[in-house]
Amino acid sequence: MGKCAVISGVSGGMGLKTAEKFINEGYEVFGMDLRAPEEMEHLHFIPTDLTSMAEVQAAFQTVSSKTDGVDAIIHMAGIYDLNSLVEMGEEEFIRIFNVNLFSQYRINKTFLPLLKKDGRIIITSSELAPLDPLPFTGIYGITKTAVEKYAYSLRMELQLLGYHVSVLRPGAIDTGLLDVSTKRLDDFCENTELYSCNAERFKKIVDSVESRKVSPERIADLAYKSAIAKRPKLVYTINRNPLLILLNALPDRVQNRIIKMILKERKLS
Repeated sequence: MGKCAVISGVSGGMGLKTAEKFINEGYEVFGMDLRAPEEMEHLHFIPTDLTSMAEVQAAFQTVSSKTDGVDAIIHMAGIYDLNSLVEMGEEEFIRIFNVNLFSQYRINKTFLPLLKKDGRIIITSSELAPLDPLPFTGIYGITKTAVEKYAYSLRMELQLLGYHVSVLRPGAIDTGLLDVSTKRLDDFCENTELYSCNAERFKKIVDSVESRKVSPERIADLAYKSAIAKRPKLVYTINRNPLLILLNALPDRVQNRIIKMILKERKLS
């Protein structure tokens, strides 16, 4: 078997387009996800619950029975949540870490013996990772910040073994994740018991963050660029939101005051 890539989150959005890109470039792709993607030649789908080490190990056995080495391990799996940090349940809090962070640890630990020398591990983060989070997006931002710390530490270690680790840091991508964002926002504004924030104002903030969407093909192209670069960058960014960057440049106290002014429900006299 020739060039091979392992891709998580392959059933849709960025993961599916990344699989298509690598297949078009001559790769055999082993894809992991809970549900099956559309069938395509050279895509070997392995149904896998990424929150289970046993299932990730079973996927490894499947891949290792078909090839003795992979050129790239690409992490596209992730979930989005929008909630209050003091209202969300413990199970929900742990689950988003389990998918966004712990699944990457499981895959990298398990599949490293198959990674060829000079092989690439490509980790998808978010433009929110290095920024101060907006209210109620905290849990997502926290997990993505943790992902980047994990990626940096992994890079420092694996460079000693001859591997490269790169981070993709996209802004809003035109995938189903944005539809999830809208639904979670509506659910939160309807169900929160502690916060009487102005839902319409909050929606305007979220809409401004997500208005400049780019296609998932763009992130797929970036993943491929990282996989074949002789000297891959440590971080690749795409579609950064200028409003978020400007807000983050302000002192924390000023950021807090601005958000409070926008979201605080004004009492009628």
